[in-house]
Amino acid sequence: MKDTYKTISKPSEEVLFKDKNSKFYGYAFPVTTEDEVKEHIEALKKQHYQARHWCYAYQLGKTYDRYRANDDGEPSNSAGAPIYGQLQSFDVTNVLVVVVRYFGGVKLGVSGLINAYRTGAQLALENAKIVKRTIDVTFEIRFEYPLMNAAQRIIKERDVTIVEQNLALDCHYVLSIRQKEAETVIDQFKAVYGIKILAEDEEE
Repeated sequence: MKDTYKTISKPSEEVLFKDKNSKFYGYAFPVTTEDEVKEHIEALKKQHYQARHWCYAYQLGKTYDRYRANDDGEPSNSAGAPIYGQLQSFDVTNVLVVVVRYFGGVKLGVSGLINAYRTGAQLALENAKIVKRTIDVTFEIRFEYPLMNAAQRIIKERDVTIVEQNLALDCHYVLSIRQKEAETVIDQFKAVYGIKILAEDEEE
């Protein structure tokens, strides 16, 4: 089971590609929601208020399961699709790439547009810091104090991350572990009589 994905750690610096007097400014942003996508596009529309097109593509989800490409008035599949193609080529998710065009008075034709938007997206992603991250599962356990040593031993041996702990009348831990190891680790806790598994959830 693949439990890693690639994304970018922070927004890229602005890049510029020129073709026949048209200017194409490329940007890459880390995003996790469609609301964040809208915010970045609105900000770029204010920044480049004299531009003609703000074309983009994004991919969301740690399993690369949601995406969209937008030509923003350019001929069908001449802008959004080549931008999305670069997201696939760089194998990244939770990323938005926007290419802003200032029309230079000379038409580029569909093949010219495809090349320009693909290049703008490529330059933006080359200019971003790509990082690999793990898909983790969080779960909660609850137990009485006498079982503290048994729980801590599993946590230490399996390199489980303690996200949160509450030691009041009893012990309540929120834990995180890589997805591919989660089932084995949770079974280890279940095997200790008195440790209760309360919830399992894949982290976003």
